[in-house]
This record gives sequence, structure tokens and C-alpha cells, in this order.
Amino acid sequence: MAPFITSIVTFISGLQLAVGFHSPTLQRHSLSALSAANNDNDGFSLDRRSAIATTSAAVLTSLSIADPANALFPVGAFASIRPRRSTSKTSSRVIPTWQLDGGVEFPILALNTAGLSTEETLRAIDYAQNEGINHIDFHPGKERDGVAKFMQENKVDRDSLFLNTKIRKPAPGTSPEDAAKLARDQIEEDLQVLGVKYVDMLMLRDTPDPKNIQSQWAVLEEALAAGKTRSVGIINYCPSGLETLMETAQIVPALNYIMCHVGMGPDIQGLRTKNEKYGIRTFAYGQTGEPEPREALLNDPILKRIGETHKKSTEEVALRWVLQNDLAASLRPSGNFGRCEGNECQVGLSRQVSCLEWELSKDEMAELNAIKYDDASPTPFSAYCPGSLVLKES
Repeated sequence: MAPFITSIVTFISGLQLAVGFHSPTLQRHSLSALSAANNDNDGFSLDRRSAIATTSAAVLTSLSIADPANALFPVGAFASIRPRRSTSKTSSRVIPTWQLDGGVEFPILALNTAGLSTEETLRAIDYAQNEGINHIDFHPGKERDGVAKFMQENKVDRDSLFLNTKIRKPAPGTSPEDAAKLARDQIEEDLQVLGVKYVDMLMLRDTPDPKNIQSQWAVLEEALAAGKTRSVGIINYCPSGLETLMETAQIVPALNYIMCHVGMGPDIQGLRTKNEKYGIRTFAYGQTGEPEPREALLNDPILKRIGETHKKSTEEVALRWVLQNDLAASLRPSGNFGRCEGNECQVGLSRQVSCLEWELSKDEMAELNAIKYDDASPTPFSAYCPGSLVLKES
């Protein structure tokens, strides 16, 4: 019996070392990463610290988390771990879609690759495919290179992925003509690197220069007409940016990609209403906050209590609130933003996708709708909108 027990403890210890218990409170990156998030690679600088048990006693203690609602991997999380499967296999899960203009089917769950390396992007797409996610929300640079590598190595059918990328911001002082050329050149570069004739969505970032917004949007309209993209959208546009764009736009953006989490209200501080005034849908990132998980949200007693009721983590409750408010959501693969490592990434995606399979009650939704964080901005990575973290850093 003793050798058997020893074997079991050794196995659990190895599992602990492989997965880790990475509390979001221990995983932080500095605001200096924000500037990197807007460069060619859209990278993030991370400070990764994890507590890993090194004895069987510590392993057994960590497997008995006292507060499952506040743990990244609550008790029972390991039941959802599945071995990595071949990308030639497809998940039985079907992700709901929105129908955009032109008959474009927009999957409401996307893999958010922000800050991932090329290899991590490759790995995250593999895990996402296993969970039924085919919508890849990536940036130009190393993330795009990871998407290209995935497509080349796995010889995937182009139509099996929904490719969603962004136009880089022009540098301050760039003329409207040069800004337009930069956008055209990037579109051609992206298509060449990806080895495709079109992407499914191009998103335009904002810029302090109204003329550059308008000139670059005209380029996206050209790309749509030429079949180089199937749809066009915008990212981090506050009301003033929306008004500037719509002054000259011939085509209305399909969606505005902004941050939304519990504490901002279902109308997202009025920005959702502004979007819908023009017929623009809202696509959400940052269900637990950005550029790092929001401490107040993760520890909110209401979210924790609701999570305990449903045997879900606070992160899952936060995502379910977004989905139940009829928003699409882009998913960080793990609580360690900007990284995708092993089972933490795999389990993180699996648990988030499972949020399509349960519901919050009307009373729970009302409680969550009433939570308010006065310092939350829906456009934290805007070039000039109120509450922009990019402005605070500059």
C-alpha cells in the first residue's frame, strides 16, 4: 500500500508542477506595457510570479482551496482538463454567431492573443480549436506570425478560421495621405504573411487627428469593396471618435471593440447606446479588466457569492454577465495576461467557453448590473479618449 500511495502523491505533485496555481493577484504587468501594446508587435511585458508547491503536503493543501470562487482553478477544475488533441479534429461545441452585413457570420467568442509570442499564439489557437473557437482576434506582428504559422503547419481550410486583425496607429504628425498609405501597405503585408486573399474583419484604431481617422477608414472601405476583408470595425472609439468617423464614412462599422466588465453597467457608461445609434454592435474585451485583472472585481463579494451558488469562479461569473447582456466577447486564454502556457491556458479557455452552457438568474443580473466602478473606462487603449491609460503613461 505504501508504494501505491507514494506513486499517487508523486503523480499529483507532477501535475501541480505542470499546471501551477497562478492566482491573478500574483500575476501583474506594469503600465509600461501599454506603449508596447500599440507598437508593431503589440506586445506586453509581463512579470510572471507563480507559487508552486514542492512537497506532497503543499500539493494536497492547494488541491483543497478554501474559497473556490476566488481561485483561478477552483476545486474540480482538473475534471475539465483534456489531453491536447490533433488540430485535424473538431470540437462538438458550436459557438453562436451574429450576422453582419453581407451575410458575414461573426462568432461571438474569440481567442484574444494580445501579447502572446508567436509560439504561444500557435499553442493558443490549437487549444481554442479544441473548444470550438475559430474566431482569432490578433494584432500585426508576432501574433499574426503565429496565426500564419498555425495555418501553414496544419494546412487548415481558410474558411475554417475567422481572422480578425487591426490597423496600426499612425505616428503623431503623420499626414492623412501618409496615414492612408500606411493602412494600405499594412493590409497587403498582412495578407502576404498570412498567405490568404482576405481576412474576415479589419479593425481601425483611433488617432488624435480626425483627418487620419477619416483617411484610414476610407482605405478600409476600399479593402472591403476589393474583397480583401469581409467586414470592417473599429476599436476603442469613444463618442467623439465615432462622430468624427461617421462624418465621412460611406460604410458603417460593423462593431466597436471596447472594454466591458461588471461595474461599468450594461450600457457601458452610455457608449453602447452611442454605438447602437449608428447601428454598430459592441464587441467586448477585458471581462475582468485591462491591462491586468481588476482586483476589486475579482474580490467583489457579490461576484464571489454568485460564483459559489453556481460553483463557478468570479472570472466565469464576470464573463457570463457580459454574454448575458448580449455582447460578443474576446477571451484571454488564461488569468496570466499575455501568456499561454500549458494546462493553465488550456483549462482557462475550456472554462470560459463553458460559460455558454449556464445562466445567471434575473435577480443575479440585476445585482451585477448595479455594481459601479467610477474609474473604469471602456476605451483604456484609446489614443485620446477620457480615461485612456495610454495618455496617462505619455
